[in-house]
Amino acid sequence: MKLIIATIKPFKLEEVRTALTEIGVKGMMVTEIKGYGVQSGHTEIYRGAEYAINYVPKMKLEIVVTADMAEQAVSAIEDSAKTGKIGDGKIFVLDVEQAVRVRTGEIGDDAI
Repeated sequence: MKLIIATIKPFKLEEVRTALTEIGVKGMMVTEIKGYGVQSGHTEIYRGAEYAINYVPKMKLEIVVTADMAEQAVSAIEDSAKTGKIGDGKIFVLDVEQAVRVRTGEIGDDAI
């Protein structure tokens, strides 16, 4: 099993969710986060004053899939989240040692 952690722009969330659902992903966890990467934030002008925005709003997705589905899920996220501009996000893939469905006690791939 693989854990996919992706950070994306907030307005891309629904598009990414649709793409993942279409390939058979059954669930994901979504968290609103703030952070910065290469762009190190940016400046904005509000009522004539310039403000530094050090942390950019993002959405963090956490998805557990079977190992054979990981590459397809990463491609779906990448294709649907891409705008071609700085700040599109990152995708990380980690190994998952075990998963347990609390309600039924199912383990491993059956739990996801």
